Amino acid sequence: MNEEILINVTPQETRVAVMQQGVVQELHIERGSQRGLVSNVYVGKVKRVLPGMQSAFIDIGLERSAFLHVADIWENRINGDAAKPIEKVLFEGQSVLVQVIKDPIGTKGARLSTQLSFAGRLLVFLPQESHIGVSQRIESEEEREALRAKLTQVLPTDFKGGYIIRTMAEGATDDELRSDIAYLNKLWGNLQQQSQRLGAPSLLYKELDISLRVLRDFVNDGVTRILVDSRETHNRMKSFATDYISAAVSMVDHYIGSRPLFDLYGIEEEIEHALSKRVDLKSGGYLIIDQTEALTTIDVNTGGFVGGRNFDDTIYKTNLEAAQVIARQLRLRNLGGIIICDFIDMDTLEHRDAVLEEFKKMLAHDRTRISVNGFSALGLVEMTRKRTRESLAHVLCEQCPTCQGRGQVKTAQSVCYQILREIVREARQFNAREFRILASQQVIDLFLDEESQALAQLSDFIAKPVSLQVETLYNQEQYDVILM
Repeated sequence: MNEEILINVTPQETRVAVMQQGVVQELHIERGSQRGLVSNVYVGKVKRVLPGMQSAFIDIGLERSAFLHVADIWENRINGDAAKPIEKVLFEGQSVLVQVIKDPIGTKGARLSTQLSFAGRLLVFLPQESHIGVSQRIESEEEREALRAKLTQVLPTDFKGGYIIRTMAEGATDDELRSDIAYLNKLWGNLQQQSQRLGAPSLLYKELDISLRVLRDFVNDGVTRILVDSRETHNRMKSFATDYISAAVSMVDHYIGSRPLFDLYGIEEEIEHALSKRVDLKSGGYLIIDQTEALTTIDVNTGGFVGGRNFDDTIYKTNLEAAQVIARQLRLRNLGGIIICDFIDMDTLEHRDAVLEEFKKMLAHDRTRISVNGFSALGLVEMTRKRTRESLAHVLCEQCPTCQGRGQVKTAQSVCYQILREIVREARQFNAREFRILASQQVIDLFLDEESQALAQLSDFIAKPVSLQVETLYNQEQYDVILM
């Protein structure tokens, strides 16, 4: 399927949109002040070892210490030996070479591994390993063996380390493979020299910025054009492509139109839609997407869709369309972790199987690792999508200061009754001359209209006057009771 990649660059952030048939499939945003850390390599210092959790906290020079679990220690993976407890491998104050495998998310620090890997265009270099692996996306065993044999032929006789062959290596020439090997070996050599020279904590290797990662990771036979609206970034991408990815040189174009690139392709509007809880389906149905810290739930509803010969047919068609849209929304919003999809209940097993098959087919286009279970006893589809960076909503949004993330606020009437109860409490403790209510316009209006009788009754009950004052800067839940 033909793809276009659009890159919008400003001094503060770079945004990448992957398009198929004119429709946005993926969005990637990288801010200069918040560059992702995944794949960065550090010399870290062990701050604390926690035998009870079989983990350690490592200082790599960030605000929060990073987390290393015993399962991510390379020494415990080799030779098939029984894993040593973490207190036998690490001690406080020890310097250790680590790589970030998961960005800090929420209150959690970065997750680390001592097993290093470096991605090239066609290969992933594993300096501590000695085997040649093949990407799981290449399913044919015959093709996997052919690629292993091809790489073995071009490797230097004295090579050290292991490799994983990426899917983009399927049609690569021997010279392209040799070039990738030389690039990765040079990278590893430079890093080793720096690790001996620098103390802990220190950054040894920083992952490429997103514009260059697009060339390394996104370009394949389906990509027809890469359009970038920055001359400087365009020149850097051309230079990088010339050195490492000659096939991509002709794809990179500089956009010089007067209209902003993302406006021209309707991407700004798509970003706004991707922040909404509701996603409308063409059939008239809709999805409700709720993202929490623990998991994401996606609820499918028929809405106004009444087409089809019968009700079962209507439900089936709505679920079928929802399966396609959910797969796209997961990529667009970069939703990860545990995901629960609540499709509309289907009585026919044939319909359930067809919806699940369509769902898996659409998820196969995802670059991120996904695991999907079938329908549960409650009719839910449970799945996981690997989470290595923040979702689109977490990058672009913050918790609402009015509702504190609840997604709803108390009604003006609820706030009125809360204020009345507080005045009763205050009147029992303090002998004030008068009580003044400071609140939002909505709450004051209610006191002057529907709740005026309740306010008068309260004033009689406490035998003190109660006055009202509008505070225009207060939200609906904010108020103060002033003792005069």
